[in-house]
Amino acid sequence: MKAAGVKAAGERRLTVPKWAAGVAGLVALVLAWQIASVAVPGEAVPAPWDTAKALADDGWEFYRPHLEGTGWEALRGFFWGNAIAFGLALLVILVPPTERVITQIGVASYCLPVIAVGPILTVVLEGDSPMVAMAALQVLFTTLIGVLAGLRAADQASLDLVKAYGGGRWKQLVKVRLIAALPSSFAALKIAAPSAVLGAIIGEFLGRVDQGLGLAMVVAQTQLATERTWGVAIVAGALAGFGYAVVALVARFAMPWERTS
Repeated sequence: MKAAGVKAAGERRLTVPKWAAGVAGLVALVLAWQIASVAVPGEAVPAPWDTAKALADDGWEFYRPHLEGTGWEALRGFFWGNAIAFGLALLVILVPPTERVITQIGVASYCLPVIAVGPILTVVLEGDSPMVAMAALQVLFTTLIGVLAGLRAADQASLDLVKAYGGGRWKQLVKVRLIAALPSSFAALKIAAPSAVLGAIIGEFLGRVDQGLGLAMVVAQTQLATERTWGVAIVAGALAGFGYAVVALVARFAMPWERTS
């Protein structure tokens, strides 16, 4: 008993908080950044402190309109891309013969080269719609595959039970498959959130907007403002991380059983 107690105490002492790994990774990243700023010749990689100073000097007034522009584009692209992906996944389950065509559509949306699609969208669509479309394309395939995998992960015994009581594919979908698909779907959505931000920023590289992080980055590069360029990249990463965190938070409330497992 005494040995077991000592062993349990030792295990408790060796327990590392979950946040410690994140802090350690952040510290390692900053150190690597500092080393790169010294090792890389020229001014291509500014020091972390110089970038932080540039961020502080630019301030909220500079970044607010760009964050609003990119965030709004990414949010709409996230919505429409995921809505289409969910609709296509449900169609595959309800009408199985459509699976081959729909999966080909998903793969095509994923494989389309951005350099080729972007200019076409810019010519066809008006305003910031090309950026919204780019964001939607970035999330479509990921969510489609995640939702399909989740819908197919439903317990076969539960599906058979619904069928035994006279339920068809629709009843199986509502009663069993949608709940079974939650973990996989939210996993896909967490990946899709940063992807939507990336798609919106890539779309902004093509112009046609007055504000946005992509536009701010292009202008900073043109002006050879290295610190600001890196600062915009950091803010873009923070926006993508914020989207991931929001979806993760929603997932915790939508799947309370996952918190206790």
